[in-house]
Formats: sequence, C-alpha cells, structure tokens
Amino acid sequence: MLVSWTATDPGSRQFSATERTTHIADLADHFTALRSHGQGYLEIRLHGDAFPLLTLGFLNDQAVIHLFDTAEKQSLLIGDGTTPTDTDVHVPIMDDLAVFSGANIVAVDRAWALIRHFTQTGTPREPGAWREL
Repeated sequence: MLVSWTATDPGSRQFSATERTTHIADLADHFTALRSHGQGYLEIRLHGDAFPLLTLGFLNDQAVIHLFDTAEKQSLLIGDGTTPTDTDVHVPIMDDLAVFSGANIVAVDRAWALIRHFTQTGTPREPGAWREL
C-alpha cells in the first residue's frame, strides 16, 4: 500500500514539508533512522486521501499521536500508562518541542504499531482510545 508522508529529516533533524509517496517499507526505514537519533516527527496519510491523517511525534521512548479526521476535527491518542499522568513531557511537533501531559503519552513502539495498523487497514481508530480536541 502506498502512503504519503512528511517527516523530520534524519540528517538535518529539521522538519521537511516535502511530501513523499512511497511504500510503507520506505517510511519504516525513515522512522528507524529517526529512532537512531532519538527523536522525530511524521505526518502520514494513505496515498490519494487527504484524511484521515496521523501525526507521530516522539522523543526517546515517549510518543504522542494526533488523528485528523478532517481539517476541523482532531483527536489525541490517550496515554497507555507508560508515563505518570501528572508528568509533563516534551515531544517534537514539526521543529518545536511541545508539552504534553503523561495522560497523552504512549510508548513509541505502541505508537509505531498503530501507524503500521493504519497503513495496512486504513483504520486509525482504537475504540475509546482517542480524546477529541
């Protein structure tokens, strides 16, 4: 399946807004390169569809995922308990570090598994796991 995506560039460590359309394997390779640097940000959608769009920001083993169902409707994945809810965590969103509470932090491996599920099925949702913003 083809996916369209933008991401942090592993070399410059800056967000590149240049969209690529590739097979999931190329996106996985890019994600692996970002993981080797310990942080990154990606925006992923199925090729040919504007929505849904998933974003993944991560720093070390802590990640945040946003779901954009439309340009006006977005949700945040509820945390998986890996970080205490009263802890503030800084996660890259494009080129800035944004602060999220532990209530919205998931393990980066779980975040990547959700991205893979989305690219294989076209379904980003886990019932009850999202909080609409």
